[in-house]
Amino acid sequence: MVHAAIVKQLKDLVGSQNVFDNKADRVTYAYDAAVLEPQLPAVVVRPENSEVLGRVVALCNREGLPLTVRGAGTNLSGGAIPQQGGVVLLTNGLNRILEINSEDMYAVVQPGVITAQLAAAVEAKGLFYPPDPGSQAVSTLGGNVAENAGGLRGLKYGVTADYVMGLRFYDVEGNLIKTGSRTVKCATGYNLKALMIGSEGTLGVLDEITLKLIPPPRARKSMLAVFDQMERASQTVAAIIAHHIVPATLEFLDNFTIRAVEDFSHAGLPVEAAAILLVEVDGHPGQVAEEGEQVEAILKQMGAKDIQVARDDAQRDRIWAARRSALSALAKLKPTVVLEDATVPRSKIPAMVHALQGIARRFDLAIGTFGHAGDGNLHPTILTDKRDKGEWQRVEAAIEAIFDEALALGGTLSGEHGTGLAKAGFLKKETGQGAILLSRRIKSALDPNRILNPGKIIGD
Repeated sequence: MVHAAIVKQLKDLVGSQNVFDNKADRVTYAYDAAVLEPQLPAVVVRPENSEVLGRVVALCNREGLPLTVRGAGTNLSGGAIPQQGGVVLLTNGLNRILEINSEDMYAVVQPGVITAQLAAAVEAKGLFYPPDPGSQAVSTLGGNVAENAGGLRGLKYGVTADYVMGLRFYDVEGNLIKTGSRTVKCATGYNLKALMIGSEGTLGVLDEITLKLIPPPRARKSMLAVFDQMERASQTVAAIIAHHIVPATLEFLDNFTIRAVEDFSHAGLPVEAAAILLVEVDGHPGQVAEEGEQVEAILKQMGAKDIQVARDDAQRDRIWAARRSALSALAKLKPTVVLEDATVPRSKIPAMVHALQGIARRFDLAIGTFGHAGDGNLHPTILTDKRDKGEWQRVEAAIEAIFDEALALGGTLSGEHGTGLAKAGFLKKETGQGAILLSRRIKSALDPNRILNPGKIIGD
């Protein structure tokens, strides 16, 4: 419980206009995009500068107040759900792009900067920031770092961690910590930067992020391949990678998802297809021409019944916009949508797709599957109604079956959505108890009062 005297201290720090303690406001920040029970915080605060951010963290630690940092609340594993009666710290008051350095190709941002806004700003300067989570239009870069977010271009360009050059963050006592640098190489000290990335706000509070930028690709070629057998589409993913071709993007949609997306976006997708692959190669024009021909040849060899090549940027953008709408399209079909991101080695994509079909039948559930097949990161999406208790029990059993199958194939519980609350109970299955105990020792050393986003990743 947060006493009135502490609320007054918070108001003195951030201003009354940036402290929200009425119930209607607190309910707004009680949940995120995961299908988990909301937890009502006692107060929500919104720092507007770095110094105040550190003082709020220190105050929460002194008073033993659970503190959960929240960007846009797009988290899909419960990482932004606060502890009941705790404090939510909003980052949308820390939303400035501090520097875009074209000469050395980096950007310095505050954690509340929207991902797509940075991408557009660097593009205007002739540079490229590749990470592109599906929620990029609203998600924040601080959240991206905290979750090590991925996206459609992860196959070729990697995930957020591959672009973080340096961080400034506040430790639990409010001390400002600097790690990494603005140089291409940095081997100074412990790699605290790596420890913070993906730690979901459990070890410190981000204040400033330095991100690597790269030159944009000079050419792109996008293709849509239609398959009348889902197995052939999934086998084609493995075949393209086996030929040592790394497209910028290689996405998979099953028939269920294709129909939902077409109803939603009217992009002209082939609704009778069992599955489609969306492929984009990019780079030097000569490389794009060569790899584009190779991919088309593989698609034909693997039985694609139709291959459509985007004629221009407008057609390309329309197709990719449709793909990005997949979750929204599926979310319209049922009251509750459970989006998973269990990930397998790329050669195991056909086996995972086959297993997901079996899980849908075994538990009598509607499961649409789409995702970043090129990097093994599928998004089986279960459509349900959580109010139907019998069906929800089957959903929970199906989720565990999906995790078990991914791990059995050599995969992982999460490719890009983090562990949060949703997967904390399954962590032991992947890492073993030793990793959990070591993680808890690190947590105890850095956050002895256990106030930083308690319960996430390693449980309480």
